[in-house]
Amino acid sequence: MQAAGKLMKVFVTRRIPQEGMKILAAAEGCEVSLWDSDEPVPRAELLRGVQGAQGLLCLLSDKIDVEVLDAAGPNLKVISTLSVGFDHLALDEIKRRGIRVGYTPDVLTDATAELTVALLLATARRLPEGVEEVKNGGWSSWKPLWLCGYGLTGSTVGIIGLGRIGMAIAKRLMPFGVKRLLYFGRTAKAHAAEVNGEFVPLDTLASESDFIVVSCSLTPETQGLCDKAFFSKMKNTAVLVNSSRGVVLNQEDLYEALSSGQIAAAGMDVTTPEPLPTNHPLLTLKNCVVLPHIGSATYSTRGVMSELAARNLLGGLRGTEMPSELTF
Repeated sequence: MQAAGKLMKVFVTRRIPQEGMKILAAAEGCEVSLWDSDEPVPRAELLRGVQGAQGLLCLLSDKIDVEVLDAAGPNLKVISTLSVGFDHLALDEIKRRGIRVGYTPDVLTDATAELTVALLLATARRLPEGVEEVKNGGWSSWKPLWLCGYGLTGSTVGIIGLGRIGMAIAKRLMPFGVKRLLYFGRTAKAHAAEVNGEFVPLDTLASESDFIVVSCSLTPETQGLCDKAFFSKMKNTAVLVNSSRGVVLNQEDLYEALSSGQIAAAGMDVTTPEPLPTNHPLLTLKNCVVLPHIGSATYSTRGVMSELAARNLLGGLRGTEMPSELTF
């Protein structure tokens, strides 16, 4: 990996699942430095930790910008992020410096798709409200319309972003008896045929869908995509779910749409910022279900992500193939 006796310095910005740490600990020629906490590394500690590092293993919450790259110095060969997203990385600058980047796509697709379906059902069928009513004594005699929500059978589902995760969500929703599946994105997808997906303009998707799932990647085009104009085209019985990135939705506009009855309900696994302040207006609404970004949170998925991030890091250090290298 390096000249005899010369160790390669690696900085890991957080405690990660043991699967990954074991791989790094067993790697010859590596000197691993770890911010040994479940909490994010403070900025000053990040800048100190990366000094002279050849490898950096980071998380989505770590902003890897020019300042961090400068602090690391010219020896930095590889950045491995324990995430499928990479909007926390200054990619243009990283590319200019010839630093390789590893990430963890694919392995969290199934877990994120499952969570998105769970969130859609919980939001549409008002599960959090139901749990709360049981606890606070609101459950009395049976009432015909009490806690009624919306079902998937015979519905039209619109998916914004039919990539890996969007497709996995679609495949899981179809067996519920979904009648039509619409999708919007940069281009029509050949694999959409597997779910009889119809490629439509965004306005059509907004106006015809009973359920809308946002699962696109964050780009300049998708930032703020779901705003007042978008919500105004939605049915007032429609349910919106976002498991992509918080900034794809305009949260102020969403609050207005939900509180005025413009749309029926929303479920979010991502917000702006994260964590969402406990006094945020959205948290006062019964028809808004917010989760703390747990899309990939299964034990097995996080373990595989950790292992992949470690192997990406070692590949970058050794100048060999990385199992999942970002090409940019």
